[in-house]
Amino acid sequence: MRPSIIKIGFLRGGLEIKAFMRQRESVVFTLFFPVMLLFIFGSVFKGNVSPGVTFSQYFVAGMVASGLVNTGFQQLAIMIPIERDFGTLKRLRGTPISPISYFIGKAIVVFAAMVTQVGMLIGFGAALFGLNLPTTADKWFRFLWLVLLGSVCSTILGIAFSAIPKNGRGASAVVSPIVIILQFFSGVFFVFSTLPVWMQQFAALFPLKWLTQGMRSVFLPDSFATREVGGSWEIAQIAIVLIIWTIAGTYLALRTFKWSDK
Repeated sequence: MRPSIIKIGFLRGGLEIKAFMRQRESVVFTLFFPVMLLFIFGSVFKGNVSPGVTFSQYFVAGMVASGLVNTGFQQLAIMIPIERDFGTLKRLRGTPISPISYFIGKAIVVFAAMVTQVGMLIGFGAALFGLNLPTTADKWFRFLWLVLLGSVCSTILGIAFSAIPKNGRGASAVVSPIVIILQFFSGVFFVFSTLPVWMQQFAALFPLKWLTQGMRSVFLPDSFATREVGGSWEIAQIAIVLIIWTIAGTYLALRTFKWSDK
């Protein structure tokens, strides 16, 4: 009896995790780079961005959201073209795996890496930079669905965008600048409400801005909500934007995914 699409996807996920762990450079960059940024920015920039909220606390919340994009969107949008160049995807095409099973496998390895990375950021942030952990079940639940939905959204968009780079060699040059620009525009490195209005409006079109805002609603005091552009956390709007991007990304991923360049 032929295994189901979901079962094949989970089996593929196990193989993806093993392959990821063998790539030491990728493991270090994916898991430890955000932590290194936290140490650098947290040590350099002192002071408060609002009464009772230090820059380090604000930055950790943004880095947790940014970590989802780095682990999902950036990693996959670069690695899939490389796998296509090396013929890995072409060989997979001759097996029972379907695109959906392949997507599930990628989602599993992204989720595993993301859980590790987020755990490190929260741990170091709380231990060294005074990050306030959620104290209510409501905020922990919000954190959980933000991580799950953000992980799925970034994974799907990474797979969809992987059709853009012409080859694996140029993938990083195409993807990395986009991620860096969105990080600056979305309030990861700077307080979002202090950015120029045109930057705020541009960033609001993309998921990272809403993920960072959602993470701030989890880790920062509720009083900080008045510092947001909309004057509140806009939790419902965050969910709607992420769901819309996930649906659009799924459609594009299924339509544009290619096993080979030919």
